[in-house]
Amino acid sequence: MRDAKPNKERSPKKPASAERQPGVRRSDAARIPGASVHTSLASEIGLRIVRGDYPPGTILPNEAKWSETFSVSRSAVREAIKMLMAKSLLASRPKIGSWVEPKERWNLLDRDVLAWYATSPDREVFLKTVQEFRHIIEPEASAFAAMRRTEEQMAEISQACREMGEAASLQERTRADTRFHLAILRASGNDLLVPLGVLIESAFDHLFTFTTRAVDDLNHVQKLHEAIEKNIRLQRPDAARAAVRKLLANTDNVIKSR
Repeated sequence: MRDAKPNKERSPKKPASAERQPGVRRSDAARIPGASVHTSLASEIGLRIVRGDYPPGTILPNEAKWSETFSVSRSAVREAIKMLMAKSLLASRPKIGSWVEPKERWNLLDRDVLAWYATSPDREVFLKTVQEFRHIIEPEASAFAAMRRTEEQMAEISQACREMGEAASLQERTRADTRFHLAILRASGNDLLVPLGVLIESAFDHLFTFTTRAVDDLNHVQKLHEAIEKNIRLQRPDAARAAVRKLLANTDNVIKSR
């Protein structure tokens, strides 16, 4: 979506019929391919909030201003604001309007919020946050996977690991890498980790894209993943935990070197 800017010149008055139709927009208005008007608008506003254009506590423009800025109907603006309120980025009150909530209230496990967070200018903070999360969760999840995984789950882990090594592009390798780690979370047998893994899938994708592009020796990284796969397959929880920590230490070094 392109970064639309407010039009300071007075726009020609639109036909009343167009104003009454939800989602009506000019053909040159910003839009995410395949998304509804209000979803595209929520994405644009959400991205601006997360990257700091509108700091916490900021009162946002009113419906009329957003409508003029993005050339969309007011009903589309209202739906976009509702979406952002549901993600805890915004709060609203009659006669005051909508304002940006404190960052600690944002739902950072929401797929959209994570995606906006990942593309914000302060990417280094995002990468470190994801890595800290991985240090907390993944070593123990891998140890549990080594003890509890089923044959079907093991096949999923092994296939993802193999596809990483056979990937012909950065995108293929990144997706296989994400599948590998999410499969381990599922194999851990802890029901709370399964939905958590799905929610952070977007964060993993962004992290692995960054680190894979920055790595000079992909063969070394592949061997680190294969060591994790092997120890889970052989049901060695302590060795699986140690293998994950070795991989995470390598990723830490990649992030620090950038």
